[in-house]
Amino acid sequence: MEKLHDPEDAKIFLSVIIEEYAEDGDTEAFLLALKDVTEAQGGIKKIMENSRLSKQDIDNFFADKDNPRFDILEAILQALGFRLSVEFIEANKEHQLEMAK
Repeated sequence: MEKLHDPEDAKIFLSVIIEEYAEDGDTEAFLLALKDVTEAQGGIKKIMENSRLSKQDIDNFFADKDNPRFDILEAILQALGFRLSVEFIEANKEHQLEMAK
């Protein structure tokens, strides 16, 4: 938890968690990890200050392990200073680049 106070370490941790989620689809583990980063980076109060989300919105997001809302995820990440991005899966990168030509 202590390392997650550093934004760069938090970014690396989130990247790893997203990769793990892509492999196992474990939404509960993903939400728990994101909650850890949230707490280390200033907590729900920081998210509320840096977004239009209410405490209820945030609590509901972390409680809904079956279907968390993408718009809330994006708002939480932005409030923490992060964003989602799209990357090629290495095994398919060359194939996808060829298809785009």
